[in-house]
Amino acid sequence: MPLFSQILTYVLWGLYIFTTLSTIVVILLENRNPVRSLAWLLVLLLLPGLGLLFYAAFGQSFRQQKIIRKKTIHRDKSRNLIVSTKSALDKKKLPSSISSLAKLLLENSDAHIYEDSDIQIYAEGQETFRALFESMHNAKNHIHVEFFIIEVDAIGYQFRDILINKAREGVEVRLIFDYWGSFGLKKSFLQPMSDAGVIFHSFLPAKFPVFAHKINYRNHRKIVVIDGKIGYLGGINIAKRYYYGDHLGAWRDTVLRFEGSAVHGLQSTFLLDWYFVGATVEDTKKYFPKPQQFNPNRTQIVYSGPDTDWENIMQAIFTAVTRAEKHIYIHTPYFMPTDVISTALQTAALKGIDVRLMIPDKSDVWLAHFGNYSYIDEMLKAGVRVFLYNDGFLHSKAIVIDDYISTVGTTNMDFRSYEQNFEVNAFIYEKETALRLKKHFLNDIKKCEEISPEKWNKRSKWQRLRESFARLFSPLM
Repeated sequence: MPLFSQILTYVLWGLYIFTTLSTIVVILLENRNPVRSLAWLLVLLLLPGLGLLFYAAFGQSFRQQKIIRKKTIHRDKSRNLIVSTKSALDKKKLPSSISSLAKLLLENSDAHIYEDSDIQIYAEGQETFRALFESMHNAKNHIHVEFFIIEVDAIGYQFRDILINKAREGVEVRLIFDYWGSFGLKKSFLQPMSDAGVIFHSFLPAKFPVFAHKINYRNHRKIVVIDGKIGYLGGINIAKRYYYGDHLGAWRDTVLRFEGSAVHGLQSTFLLDWYFVGATVEDTKKYFPKPQQFNPNRTQIVYSGPDTDWENIMQAIFTAVTRAEKHIYIHTPYFMPTDVISTALQTAALKGIDVRLMIPDKSDVWLAHFGNYSYIDEMLKAGVRVFLYNDGFLHSKAIVIDDYISTVGTTNMDFRSYEQNFEVNAFIYEKETALRLKKHFLNDIKKCEEISPEKWNKRSKWQRLRESFARLFSPLM
């Protein structure tokens, strides 16, 4: 028996060493960012056994390995949902200020340019939910909804009851929620929706062991489309903290309401995700009614995720930042940028462009809070003005550039949003929308403390150590 145990021990150690070395070889062959690769190598070496589990769940690059194929297949099957814009770009003279960005988004994400949409901006949770719930109440044909988080609380129940009532009225109701983001949804919450005729699916459910390695790849999108005529997009989730606040205070977010052709872009994104979760729609034409025309503007709805060939949204933000001439104003709750974005922002500031970054003074995630702080030093040195929002929690994801280009959506300025999550942003080319977003930003500055380099340099060594420790995990978060 002792001999058998000894042999078994040797075999298990041999398997562990072989698996670890094989994983290290895979990491090296992926040729990813050296910092990210080194971080995973340290995890594997410093956390024997546990490191392998972490890498299996959170470390694999599905964009490079092409493991998530289903959405690509469904996109090919549903090409009729997206109108090609190559001929439109050839025929129309686009302003030089947006032509390179618009063409990039056509090539890397097939993002159609939608014209003449009406765009409303909501910057306060109660106002957002009142408008959203009223639009849902007035639905006549269909409601398509996609959220990362749906909480079982007062707002969650109100949201659910609207879907139930509309389904009972004969309105088609489809719902996608992220499996992990909405992990708290129990049968008691979902069953009444099913009984009423609401069709819902969770996104990438972790059915062990088949999908255990995809836990890290979450659907962070928040989309609502009503009758193909009204659409909502932004950072807000279905939770009472956006309405009533929580221990962090009021949650400040930005949400856009669209009418007109841009709603078709949101509809296309939702239906592609509907195919992804394994559902089908026989006739899609009725979900794309002829849009009304509003004030002249141009919008591209851009989705990105581990199933796309490129990091679409990151590339677009990089392009917009590097072409800025006057100012760049940024809202983001999580600021752990890739080297590409970090360098672009520092370069813009060094050129004399007015670059302002607003992040929350306090965060819902400890590591993210100190991870944010770890990037402030290099921003300040380059001349970026950094503001800490202290009137609650800043959850808004919005950028305004040169009073003309703006983007709002679900994408944070961090590794996770750029490389791992399924995200969606609207890129808008219009002075009026940019100025309204800029006004919200400047109003928010009144609720901020600006960080001075002198004060920042006086923070304690303990503070710096916590920041440095958190930064080690920024490529993994």
